[in-house]
Amino acid sequence: MNPLLLHDLLEHLRELPSLPAVVMELLATMDGPDTDLGELAKKVAQDQALTAKALRLANSSAYGLQAKVTTIQQAIAFLGFDSTRKLITAAAVTSNFPGGRCAGFDTQAFWRHSIASAACASVLARRTRFNQDVAFTAGLLHDIGRLVLASSYPVLYQQALDWRSAHDSSMLEAERAIFGIDHVVAGVALAEHWNFSDAMRLAIANHHAPDAPGASFLATIIHVADAIVHALDLACQEDDLVPAVSSAAWTALGLDEETYLQVFRETELQCEEITLILIG
Repeated sequence: MNPLLLHDLLEHLRELPSLPAVVMELLATMDGPDTDLGELAKKVAQDQALTAKALRLANSSAYGLQAKVTTIQQAIAFLGFDSTRKLITAAAVTSNFPGGRCAGFDTQAFWRHSIASAACASVLARRTRFNQDVAFTAGLLHDIGRLVLASSYPVLYQQALDWRSAHDSSMLEAERAIFGIDHVVAGVALAEHWNFSDAMRLAIANHHAPDAPGASFLATIIHVADAIVHALDLACQEDDLVPAVSSAAWTALGLDEETYLQVFRETELQCEEITLILIG
């Protein structure tokens, strides 16, 4: 790791556009429900664009509500706090980063992969009786360090993309070759800067290393979801490589072949509509 670059990265994090205060609060409390729901609804309602996108998600077929919700208060009543928190976070995060700084970095493809990973993680979580909303948010944020590096260091990140193509390598290897650090380190740094919950930080830190000491079951879910989404090519990238999957992580989920096939189908069905709402 290059300590000078890490120090420089921390300085760049201060220059990134911050999430709305209410979303920062939601991410910090992801491990627990201690939030005033009425106060939350009032804060979110002040941001009309955020509210509109969150309500479009709430009314999507993925949630199957019998009646249309038109306010955040109704969303909380019908879907519950955890699901509403997930929707608000997804709406905010996907709108927050500027695109186009690094010519070779496809921001739309990045979000397609992240949203598909979130959908897949949620499906896997339901099958393994884990919190689906936490899994969705972790899936959405697992590669956020790539966006940090590409937006903060566009010239260097283009070099990393070129290095990856020349060496037919993973993005992790290319980032380490050019930066001395990778998007996992950058993602954890952002998670700490934005005060993400411990669950989110651990998932980001270990989604490529679910067998590492201290890695959480959430990291295992995200690791497998990430691999599934790459294999299904849901980001629609020609040079996409399927990362190596930890056999221990795959086995740890305890799912049989038929169940995995169902997971694949559900992921494909869910991510299309969610992607359309979040990034158009």
